[in-house]
Amino acid sequence: MAKNYPFPTYLIPLLITTTLLISTVSKTKGWKTMLPPIDESISQNLRDDIETIQLASKDYGNMMQEFPAAVFHPSSINDIARLIKLSYNSSVPFTIAARGQGHSISGQAMARDGVVVDMASFRKQRNGVGIIVHEDPFIGYYADVGGEQLWIDVLHKTLEHGVAPVSWTDYLYLTLGGTLSNAGISGTTFRYGPQISNVQEMDVITGKGDLVTCSSQENSELFHAVLGGLGQFGVIARARIVLEPAPKRVKWVRLLYSDFSDFTKDQERLISMNNGIRTKHIALDYLEGMLLMHQGPINNWRSSFFPLSEHPRIASLITKHNIIYCLEVAKYYDDQSQKNVNKGIQDLLQGLGYIPEFYYEKNVTFVEFLNRVRSGELKLQSQGLWDVPHPWLNMFIPRSQIMDFNSGVFNDIILKRNITNGPVLVYPMHRSKWDDRMSASIPDEDIFYTIGFLHSSGFHNWKEFDDQNRDILQFCSDAGIKVKQYFPHYNTQEDWANHFGIKWRSFVERKYQFDPRMTLSPGQKIFENNQKQRLKSFPQ
Repeated sequence: MAKNYPFPTYLIPLLITTTLLISTVSKTKGWKTMLPPIDESISQNLRDDIETIQLASKDYGNMMQEFPAAVFHPSSINDIARLIKLSYNSSVPFTIAARGQGHSISGQAMARDGVVVDMASFRKQRNGVGIIVHEDPFIGYYADVGGEQLWIDVLHKTLEHGVAPVSWTDYLYLTLGGTLSNAGISGTTFRYGPQISNVQEMDVITGKGDLVTCSSQENSELFHAVLGGLGQFGVIARARIVLEPAPKRVKWVRLLYSDFSDFTKDQERLISMNNGIRTKHIALDYLEGMLLMHQGPINNWRSSFFPLSEHPRIASLITKHNIIYCLEVAKYYDDQSQKNVNKGIQDLLQGLGYIPEFYYEKNVTFVEFLNRVRSGELKLQSQGLWDVPHPWLNMFIPRSQIMDFNSGVFNDIILKRNITNGPVLVYPMHRSKWDDRMSASIPDEDIFYTIGFLHSSGFHNWKEFDDQNRDILQFCSDAGIKVKQYFPHYNTQEDWANHFGIKWRSFVERKYQFDPRMTLSPGQKIFENNQKQRLKSFPQ
C-alpha cells in the first residue's frame, strides 16, 4: 500500500539529503571551538552553514556526496599554510582538500568530516592579481600564476602581452592547481606535452604546512611529486608557466572515416610528422579524434562545427556504418603565416584515408578555438542540463592494443548497450613528451591513446553508464589491455598500486616525506585506511 505523504513524492530525495546535511552539520557544532586560540584568524575563515557545506559536498560528477565539517575561505596563501600546519601539529589531525572548480567526477576534491579549502573564494579575493606575466631577456616570456586561477583568465592576461601558454585542456574554466594535479591534456599534448611538462617552477604548501619553492633543480623531489600527484603531496600556490608568441587565428578541420584502422593510422602519421619529420610552418598544433554514433547529436555540446545542412548526410553515413570516426586537426597562424596555412594543411592531409566528400573546415580566432567548449556549456546551463550526473571514464590505452579495444569496446559493449550519448574521444600522444619523474602514470609504449567517455545522464539512470564503465574496465582486464585511468578512481590500495606500477613505491615514500600525517586530498582514497587510523578520534 502506498504511503500518504504530506508533500509531493518527488521531494523525498531532497528531504532525505537535507535531513542528512542538517544531521551532519549539527555534529560539527563546536568544531571551531576546538581550534587553538592562537589560530583565531583561521577560525574566522571557517564556515559550517548548511548552504556552504552542501556546495562543498558535491562535484561535477553529481553522483556522490561527502559532507565536510567546515569550508575554509582563505584570504592569503599564508592562511592555507597555517590551516595545514594546524592540522599537522594537532594531536588528532583533520583532513584537508583544496577545491578549485569542483570539476572532479568521483569526489576527489571532497573531505568527509574534514575541511575543504575553497580556492574559488580565494581567487575572488585576489581580484585578478594572481597572474603576472614577465619578460626575461634570456628565456623570454613566462607567467607566475596562482594555483586558484582559471586557465581562461591566464589566456586573456597573457594575450595582453602577445603571448600564451602552449599546452591546454579542452575546457578552460578549470584551475591551474586542478589540472596540474592530474596532468592537463588535450589535442595539443601530442606536440607540446601535457600541462605538467610546461611548468618551470612552483610554490607548494606541503602536508606539513611549509611553503616551499621547487623546480627540476631545486627541491626537485617535491616538484616532480606534485605534478600529476593528485593533490597528495601539497597545495599548489603558484606555478611558473612557459609562454610563447600567440597566434591570431586557427584553421580548424574535421574529416570523417568509416574505418577505424585508417582513422588511427592517419592520426599516428600526423603526430609523427610533428615529431621532427616536417618543418614547423606546416606542423599541426592540435589533433583529436571522436566517435559519431546514433545515440548522440551530430554536433555535441563541445562545439557546433558541422553545418546544419550536412546533418542528414552525416546521419545517413552513421546509419550505414553504426560508428563514424571524426578526425579533428588545427593549425595556428598569424598575419605572416596566413598565406601558407592552406597549402600546409593540404600537404599534411594528402594521402590520408578519410572519406573525401566529408571534409569540413573553419577559420576562427585563437580565443574562439581554445574556448570552443564554453558556448556548449552555457547552452546546457540555460536548459538546466549542466548540473546533472557525469559518469565519465577517461583512460590511456597502449597503441599496440587499440585495435583490440575498438573490437571489444566500441564495436561490442558500446553498440550492444546502445546508451552512449555524450562525446567519445580517441586520440594519440607521444610518451616522449612526458617526464617520467613526475607522478602521473601513463602506458609504457612510445605512443598511447586517450579514450574519453564524456557521458551526461539523468539522476535516475547514471548507474547504467557506471555499469557500462565497469564493463569496459573489466573487458580491458580480461583482454590484458594495460589501461591507465586518467582522473583515476579506485576503491582499494591494491588497485592504486597497480595503477602506479613501478612508481608506487616512490609515490608512497613521497607521501610519507611531504604529507606524513596523510591529511591532504582524502577524496582520492589512495591512503584511506591510513587516514582513518589517524582520524578515528576526530570530533563528531
